[in-house]
Amino acid sequence: MRLPGPRSLAGQLFAMQVVLVASIVAGCALFSYVTDRHQAEETARRQAIATATSVAASPSVIAAARTKDPTAALQPYAETLRTTTGVDFVVVMAPDGTRWTHPVPGEIGKAYLGDTGPALRGKTFAETHMGVLGPSVRVVAPVRDPDDHGRITALVSAGITIDRISEQVHKQLAALGAMAGGALTLGGLGTYVINARLRRHTHGMNAAGLSRMHDYHQATLHAVREGLLMLDGERRIALINDGGRELLGLGEDVVGRPVAGLGLPAALAGALLTDGPRVDEVHMTADRIVVLNSRPVSSGDRRGTVVTLRDHTELQALSGELDSERGFTQALRAQAHEAANRLHTVVSLIELGRVEEAVEFATAELELAQALTDQVVTAVGEPVLAALLLGKAAQANEQGVRLVLTEGSAIGDGLLPATLPARDLVTVLGNLLDNAVDAAQGSAAAEVAVTLIAEDGDLVVRVADSGPGIGPAAAEAVFERGWSTKSPGRGLGLALVRLTAARHGGTIALDQSPYGGAEFTVRLPIEQMEQMEQGVRA
Repeated sequence: MRLPGPRSLAGQLFAMQVVLVASIVAGCALFSYVTDRHQAEETARRQAIATATSVAASPSVIAAARTKDPTAALQPYAETLRTTTGVDFVVVMAPDGTRWTHPVPGEIGKAYLGDTGPALRGKTFAETHMGVLGPSVRVVAPVRDPDDHGRITALVSAGITIDRISEQVHKQLAALGAMAGGALTLGGLGTYVINARLRRHTHGMNAAGLSRMHDYHQATLHAVREGLLMLDGERRIALINDGGRELLGLGEDVVGRPVAGLGLPAALAGALLTDGPRVDEVHMTADRIVVLNSRPVSSGDRRGTVVTLRDHTELQALSGELDSERGFTQALRAQAHEAANRLHTVVSLIELGRVEEAVEFATAELELAQALTDQVVTAVGEPVLAALLLGKAAQANEQGVRLVLTEGSAIGDGLLPATLPARDLVTVLGNLLDNAVDAAQGSAAAEVAVTLIAEDGDLVVRVADSGPGIGPAAAEAVFERGWSTKSPGRGLGLALVRLTAARHGGTIALDQSPYGGAEFTVRLPIEQMEQMEQGVRA
């Protein structure tokens, strides 16, 4: 036998609300019943007081009490009052309690059933007592004769039976029950409608399921390294995970703030503010390159956007290194082909008997290559930078550009701190060299000069070319993503350089080179990095 599963949250709330509404209605009904009962008895008492006191003050009653047969005059009068005032009985009696009037004629002349002591002392009082007609709420008032110095000559008792009071209360209770039933029905119907809507929004899940989903939601937000943002219809951040804060450089209080006021780069902010979907768009923040994907979502009358961000910084750096490796491979292939041609030339000169010319031809080529190698190895102690320079020199030579290392360049081995990884240096120098070689192609001098020095606690990387240069109008835009004088889809090199320099607290500057082209100077504070590294070790 399969046991029923836990009731949904909407079902639990519906049951609780029905019980609550029923309890409130039942409580109100009970309170109304008790209140109505008390009010009915109080109304009966006041009605009896008014009737008894008015009869006791009536001149005809005072006059009849003087006669020898008061019943003859008072019985019709009492019955008329009983039917017109709504009381159940009006009894006029002698001071000793002998009845002169009664609704039951057979009770006339008999003794009154009840207390008359307070009335004989001149006080009007009320009581509940068992009489001929049953238990009743009655009032006894004295009749005073003004002509006999206010002597009490008779007593008047008026009352309403408890059965009649109960009958009135029962009628009110029936009406109250109908109203309570209507209130319960309306409350149950309203509760059902509200919970039906709640069931749609909670998808029929119970409290445990919602709690578990919330736990999974929080765990996912904190565990996913990619950035996740949810924007509402007014382009405010409704949700953001830890990865999104890290990639965009935002604080903990960012939820609820509009995207336009976050200080993001214009291109990235524009992408977040647009309505349409975006797929794999590359954007730059202050220190990262991110890939953005967005898709609009809607739920009823609410609209928003889901945005995912992936860190593309490392991937872009690796892509640049891969492009450099491909360039090295192509250069080596070209050099191998050229070396084969030169070797054939040397062999042919030897076969022709021109040995001296063959030796002179071979040593001249070797001297040029060896001179550059000796200069780079002597000046640059960092092996990764040295290998990069030699590879780029060979690649530039194949493109008809001469790459030289300026005099005074010196980077000793061990000068660079561990906080400045070789990969970042490759990103900086490799992109500057690629742009410089591309710019120098076709120029008259076709030359690129590289300077690597340690100056004033900074590592200075300066690359100058003989190309056409960069105008003042583009001096700032050249560092933006997508700026390029070449084919579309490029323009990340200088943006990566500035990003890498900023990440290490450095700067990049653009000037005119001595060769007429552009000169880029990057400064990286190596002494500050060493102090930070020593502090971490300490």
